[in-house]
Amino acid sequence: MDYVNTQKDSTTKPQPVIEEPVGIVERAEETNSADRKRPQSETERTKWFNALKNVLPIYILVHLAFFVITFLSVLFIIPDFSWKALPVDTLWQAWHRWDSLHYSYLATHGYTDWWRTVFFPLFPLLERGLALVTHDPFIAGLIIANVAGLAMLVVLYRLVEADFDAERAYRTVLYLSLFPTAFFFAAAYTESISLFFCLLSFYYMRQGRWWLAGLLGFFATLTRSTGLLLLLPFCFEYLQQRQFKMKRIRFDILGGSLILAALGLFMAYCYRRFHSFFPFVRAEHFMWSRDPQSPWFLIKNIIAGIAQSNGFLSFHALRNIIDAGQILLILVLLILSIIGPWRFPRTLWVYTLYAVVLFVVLQLNPVKVNPIRGPFPLQSFPRYMLEIFPAFIVVAGLGKYRTIHLSYLMVSGVVLFVLLSLFLTGHWVV
Repeated sequence: MDYVNTQKDSTTKPQPVIEEPVGIVERAEETNSADRKRPQSETERTKWFNALKNVLPIYILVHLAFFVITFLSVLFIIPDFSWKALPVDTLWQAWHRWDSLHYSYLATHGYTDWWRTVFFPLFPLLERGLALVTHDPFIAGLIIANVAGLAMLVVLYRLVEADFDAERAYRTVLYLSLFPTAFFFAAAYTESISLFFCLLSFYYMRQGRWWLAGLLGFFATLTRSTGLLLLLPFCFEYLQQRQFKMKRIRFDILGGSLILAALGLFMAYCYRRFHSFFPFVRAEHFMWSRDPQSPWFLIKNIIAGIAQSNGFLSFHALRNIIDAGQILLILVLLILSIIGPWRFPRTLWVYTLYAVVLFVVLQLNPVKVNPIRGPFPLQSFPRYMLEIFPAFIVVAGLGKYRTIHLSYLMVSGVVLFVLLSLFLTGHWVV
């Protein structure tokens, strides 16, 4: 009994409190905080550097293939080929086709015609600036597109790595780089820089850095009108991170208004220049024969395009089949992102939301069958599919199966070679 009391007394005996000077404690906390921040920033830089190391071999090999195909395409253009007929320094003029001509014109002359407003202003503005060095807006456009293409792949890798894993990130980059229309990332088009801003905006949405995500959405919208659709994932992701509770909404939600501000800024310019807020909408109808239609109209036009061709193996028929096949693949991948074992988890529904909305918006604005340019109702649609990056995350998940992986690389690589060859030889591939 005495032993128990003794033990109780010894355990309950108050211990002396050693007080530390407040200044020392504060300095220690500041030091620890700085030590915590430093490794985090170094780790983040290391991750970005590793992403670049993993992406760079794919980027270099694909561009070497583009370089070789460019040389080979000359054999179909120039009879009795010789270097005197086509110097190497002018070889890249084979890439100067279709939309790149419009961007070069805008970089040189600006918006002299209302119908050119369908091409949004950021890319030609960048071309104009770099042309002060290159003295050629087209060469400037090639440089901008290819640098942005590398940056885009690095951001895509980091985004997928952060939300999935490094193996899936690598396959996503590989599959996007070999998609049949991926050569537009290397052309003087807006595909690479538009997707770069879109992906970086997504990355900072996932990081909860809303003002920066909104600013990048601003640049995406100034590059292409579809950048405006980033407002939807911005709002969804913001509310999801706030657990859809209104009381948790803060002032930083206004970062999304920057995406709208880009469109408002361009509309204000259009009104001042052409006395119309939406000349680009009018241009879609009168100059490019695009009008909102139902999906049934699109299917009917595809059948009509094939029927009007000169046989099942003609260029028109095969072109429509290839176009439809690419779009059908993206549609299947979007369905798999919603249902089945490869669907995205609830926390990543923002990817599916953006991809489905973008896909539907693009499909509702097809081209009517044009007897002059050829019956191609899916004109440009396969190129637009490059923007639906979540579909490539899905196929990267399927790519862990060797058969699917090799099949995708073989089929997509062959079609990429064919379409690029057609593009370089002046066929209607836009």
